[in-house]
Amino acid sequence: MGQPISLDIPHSLGKAGVRQRLDGGISRIGEKIPGGGTVQHRWEGDTMHFIVSAMGQQIASTATVFEDKVHAVVDLPAFLGLFAGQVKAVIEREAPKLLK
Repeated sequence: MGQPISLDIPHSLGKAGVRQRLDGGISRIGEKIPGGGTVQHRWEGDTMHFIVSAMGQQIASTATVFEDKVHAVVDLPAFLGLFAGQVKAVIEREAPKLLK
């Protein structure tokens, strides 16, 4: 069973602005992973579903866009759950950069 990380990322871009930024920047996640990774994503309404694959692991995530925040849920596989605190800290630091 995975270890979910849930967080809200505030923004002032409006829904359309956030969707544009996410579409243009989500692939950069793979570049931040040592050894590289791949990202696949799709939209269902205001929710982007994406999977990050790296080092033999897959991390399924969602990002739901609201007018003033993005609610993200990252479902870490059991093995990576050991690093949930560190992963959350990186997301909290890097995600706002994507929305600026």
